[in-house]
Amino acid sequence: MIIEMLSSPLMQRAFIVAILVGITAPIIGTYLVQRRLTLLGDGIGHIALTGVALGWLAASATQAANVENWAIPGAVVASVLGALGIEWMRSSGHTAGDVALAILFYGGIAGGVLLIGIAGGTTANLNAYLFGSISTVRESDVYLTIGLTVFILAVGLGLRAPLFVLCLDEENARASGLNVPLLSALISVTAALTVSISMRVVGALMVSALMIVPVAIAQLISRSFRTTMHLAMGIGVVVSLAGLTTTYVQPWSPGATIVLITIALYIIVSIARPIVYALRSQRHTTVRTGEKVG
Repeated sequence: MIIEMLSSPLMQRAFIVAILVGITAPIIGTYLVQRRLTLLGDGIGHIALTGVALGWLAASATQAANVENWAIPGAVVASVLGALGIEWMRSSGHTAGDVALAILFYGGIAGGVLLIGIAGGTTANLNAYLFGSISTVRESDVYLTIGLTVFILAVGLGLRAPLFVLCLDEENARASGLNVPLLSALISVTAALTVSISMRVVGALMVSALMIVPVAIAQLISRSFRTTMHLAMGIGVVVSLAGLTTTYVQPWSPGATIVLITIALYIIVSIARPIVYALRSQRHTTVRTGEKVG
């Protein structure tokens, strides 16, 4: 079964995208958790649906042979614009952060449903982007994902030091001479790109879970920011591959499967963590008692 799965071009493309998504999603998720913007991924995921519909609309207007090839580029453009818009509303004080997210939530879904109908499609065409679908991963998506992954890694890892200062204390970052508006915009844009490349595998409605939950698991184990990020990246890859493998055997939604595996892992680690600490504490107490007696 494993040989058959790995020899399938469809699964090969899906695994490549899943690995890249598993690596990149927790990177930006680490910054979002530190900035208490865990719902930003959800808001961007909703506005990305409008981008998918806009891609379909543009393809229909130009009479393109395959409208699906326009969906992800459309999602990228809409996600980036939406992320910049919410960052502008949040930083300028025109609208509170939660209100701006609510606007993205409702406007994104409504815009996607309305525009997909205008483009000649139906709401059923959005399901693959809402919940993820292995069968929709195309060769062009793989190349686009690779290119966007390079940018996300360059920002998330290359600028980790200034971004960490920004997430820790925005006022201190500004006092240190850092360009806070630019760095904040970079985080939002990187989050938008992460959502766009994750839609094929996880789905727009659940991509935020893959960005946040691996980070939450890593935080239960590690106290270092760098270690937390690296551990979350490893967890993201493992759960993505486990979810895709499971959906190859069972006809389940890949996005839902990946998310539930991630949540199950969080529950297991949450239960095991205090037990492990208790056993370690008991062992240290026993060793110290033995040293005193000796």
